[in-house]
Formats: sequence, C-alpha cells, structure tokens
Amino acid sequence: MVVIENQIEQITFGFTQDEIENEVQRLYSKLGHLGWTLNDCLDIAPLTLRINKLKKKKGVHILAHSYQTPDIIFGIADNVGDSLGLSKKATEVKEDIILFCGVEFMAETAKILNPEKTVLVPKRGIGCTLADSITGEDVRKLKKKYPGAPVVCYVNTTADVKAEADVCCTSANARKIIEKLDSDTIIFVPDYNMGVNLAKVTGKKIITYRGHCRTHDRITKEKLEQLKKNEDTLVFSHFECKPEVVEISDLVGGTGDMHRFSKSSKTSKEVLFVTEQGFIDRMKVEYPHLKFVDSNMICPMMKQSNLINILECLENPKEENIIEIEEGIRKRAFNAVNNMLKY
Repeated sequence: MVVIENQIEQITFGFTQDEIENEVQRLYSKLGHLGWTLNDCLDIAPLTLRINKLKKKKGVHILAHSYQTPDIIFGIADNVGDSLGLSKKATEVKEDIILFCGVEFMAETAKILNPEKTVLVPKRGIGCTLADSITGEDVRKLKKKYPGAPVVCYVNTTADVKAEADVCCTSANARKIIEKLDSDTIIFVPDYNMGVNLAKVTGKKIITYRGHCRTHDRITKEKLEQLKKNEDTLVFSHFECKPEVVEISDLVGGTGDMHRFSKSSKTSKEVLFVTEQGFIDRMKVEYPHLKFVDSNMICPMMKQSNLINILECLENPKEENIIEIEEGIRKRAFNAVNNMLKY
C-alpha cells in the first residue's frame, strides 16, 4: 500500500498545479466530512482527474454502489445508489460503455438490461456470498418441489439464477412485489434472513433458501446492543439482517429506504443504519446535519474496486474486464429483471 501511495504522489498525469488544487478542494468539500485531510485529497487528485477526463473522452458512464469507498463515490462516479436505483439508471445511460463499481452480479444486471452496450468491471471475480450460494439448477429443483409457486429472485444472484425466476427484487421493493403476487406461497431465493423477515411482514408462506449475506448475517442481537451508543439511538436494520436483529429495530428496509429516511429526517437522535459502512459514510457526507453511528460492517468484496484498477480498466480494458452473458440466459434473465422494474 505504501508503494501505491508513493506512486500516486509522484504522478500528475500532466495536470497543472491549478487543476490539481481545484480538484483537491472539490474532493475535500465532500471527503472532509469523513476525516480526510487536504493531503489525503492531494494524494488521489491526479487519479480522479485522469479518470474523469478519460471517461468523458471514451464515452464511459460510471455506476457505483453505495457500499463503494468514498473516493469512488464522490470522486469519479456518475451515479451512485442501491441495486434497484442502479438497475433503473442502467436503462437510461446514453454512453456506449458502462463501468460498474460493485460486485459482479450488479454488472451482469446492467448487461442483461443493455445487451448492446459494453459493460466493464475494474476487477473480475468480485463475488458475493449470496450470489455464490445458489445456481440455476438449485432453483429448478425448488420449482419441481413446489410446482406453481412463483419464484422471486433477489437481485444478488447470477444471470443463470435470474433466468429461472418469475421476477427479481431488491431490498427496496421485495415487500411490494411479494404482496402483489397472486399467490399465498412464494419461493424466495437465496437470502434466508430476508425470506423470514418478509414472511413476517407480508403474512405469506415463504419458501426460503440457505443463502446469507456474510456482512449482514454477522450482526447478532448482542452485537447490535454494543453498536448502539445510547438507549435512544434510532436503529434502522437492513432486510438481510438476522430476524432477531430486525425484531429489536425501530425500522427495517433496504438502503434505498435508509436514504429516503436520511433525506427527510430532522431527528436529533443518533441514527444507526445496520448495513455496510460505505453507505453510512455516504450519508455522513450528504446529510451532515444528522448524527450517524458507525456500523463498522465491511463487505470485503465491495472494496475490491479502487482508483488504480478503475484507471487501468479505462486506459486499457482487457477481455477479462468485459461482462458477457450467453444470449439465451440473458433473454430469460431479462424477463425477471424487467418484471421487477414494473413495480
């Protein structure tokens, strides 16, 4: 890491001192809320300038999930959001190339919706414990065991799994979709915690699977109590958390719900979002009037994208950076994703 930092300090990519100083101030106006110093911003300013110049020159649109690091979110991303928001945004992108900063299934979703566009990832093989927990064959077995039950597939899955589903969902719209489906029995894959939590709020019979988000599943009732700094801390848990955590929370939802709460809230209470720290960092910058408690929940896979490999991908994209999906699978997966966007 020291070597990379030294390299950053020595490379200016031909930008003038004024250009770099202006970029430092732009970055500091955001990242300063997170404790970044002017020197920290100076270290990355040539990189963010180079990336932003290259993306315009090459016609690249950068989408970044809220769990990315703040230098990506506030330094180079064109759009930031949750899985649902980014799925919708992917259909509106005018550029011919999308570079997705997130885990690989998210980039796959962008490709499913935009087969004519080139979709890039800065690093290949960025997995997800949920997406890696299930295959299309596993879904086919469930469909055979529970004939007639509609399959709701969490977006945190591969294209192969989406191709077997009737409709996809995200944490932002899962409840709405399940409530509107004309069936009392639903197959929900692959997040077990989310399936149990949805069964409680919808009153429907949810056939669950054994998948878990490693980051959210680690939080127990005891760990939640440790995270709360005060008894009156407002706790807003993610649907992927254990049911025991959701039961003692004030609110439950996805990061989209948490974002809407932050946007409209005037609470003087401390707010604890039980989700990945990257999202909390984003909220600290965008809504500095609120008092957010750190969750210190880190998804190691979401942190695999960085300014160095993003720049390398933009300068010289390799075959391994390009997302490709077999057309038959893509078309079937498109139906499930497109059905989700109708809700």
